[in-house]
Amino acid sequence: MNLSTSRRDFVKTAATTLLAPSIITSVNAQPADGIIGHGSHRYKINADWGKLDSSKFPVKNCHEMVMDSKGRLIMVTDETKNNILVYDRSGKLLDSWGHEYPGGHGLTLWNANGEEFLFICDPNSNRVTKTDINGKVIFTIEHPSKVGAYKPEEKFLPTETTVGPNGDIYVADGYGSQWILQYSSKGEFIRKFGGPGDGDDQFATAHGITVDYRNKANPTLLITSRVHNSFKRFTLDGKYLSTIFLPGAFVCRPVIHGDHLFAGVCWSRLRYMNQTNNSGFVTILDKNDKVVSNPGGTKPEYRDGKLQMMVQDAAAVGGILMHCHDVCVDNDENIYICQWNAKQTYPVKLSRV
Repeated sequence: MNLSTSRRDFVKTAATTLLAPSIITSVNAQPADGIIGHGSHRYKINADWGKLDSSKFPVKNCHEMVMDSKGRLIMVTDETKNNILVYDRSGKLLDSWGHEYPGGHGLTLWNANGEEFLFICDPNSNRVTKTDINGKVIFTIEHPSKVGAYKPEEKFLPTETTVGPNGDIYVADGYGSQWILQYSSKGEFIRKFGGPGDGDDQFATAHGITVDYRNKANPTLLITSRVHNSFKRFTLDGKYLSTIFLPGAFVCRPVIHGDHLFAGVCWSRLRYMNQTNNSGFVTILDKNDKVVSNPGGTKPEYRDGKLQMMVQDAAAVGGILMHCHDVCVDNDENIYICQWNAKQTYPVKLSRV
């Protein structure tokens, strides 16, 4: 179900659900056997999965993770001693590399007919870098003023990329000027769309982006508008289609696995509808854009077809989930959570039960 909403609807929904008894009860409920999540998507927390010797392999913020064709889990951090950490699924470190990404933030994997590439977004150095799977730089997308898409004074702080079916590269300028920039596979500028604002086709923190291939005949773009607590759907040439409204959830990038959409929630609205620190969880949507589970969050509830406020279930997460910045889902549907501003902790694994 696509839930388009206006700003007035958002305030009305938030105000009527903030003190809902079902929310208060869930937040104070103790989880059974340490299991979090709802319905058929339930998980056991493994907070020790990715721990390493921090004196040798430190992290600042574990920003994003992808899984390559060999089942290796590749993670980006903004620690320049080792921007990239590569794990196997048991949590063993396989490799580390990268020293030139002080704001290492977005990490996208592109499989081009069997050859795999990475796109690394670094808002601190105002660039997107395409590398091979081992980190060799192929080309860089720099400030859009160089191709006439921005004025020189406009901010360019890219947070995420995705690659379309024809190889076009889409860059989300989520910490900068809120545009989505489309380039050819060779890095040639094509167009921009979106921009800052509260319109349906505009963004407030365009933090993440992916191509949704679940409708194979008609793939679309799903783009985060984090302050709006939503994902927005666009055509591949930048025309707005619809909004998935997720009240209470400051979602990060959308991750498609099978028929479901997964996302880390960096904050939720725990007090006075405000963005509250250490209030993250994970949200899972089905192919109809309906929330079916919130591991670490309150149970999703729909009233008259409208999704109600979702917040962290603090009793369930026990302080382990703070700011869930990204998720990666493996072939057994286990979830690996990368966290921002989480006391320099390593990724957390949620094992499917």
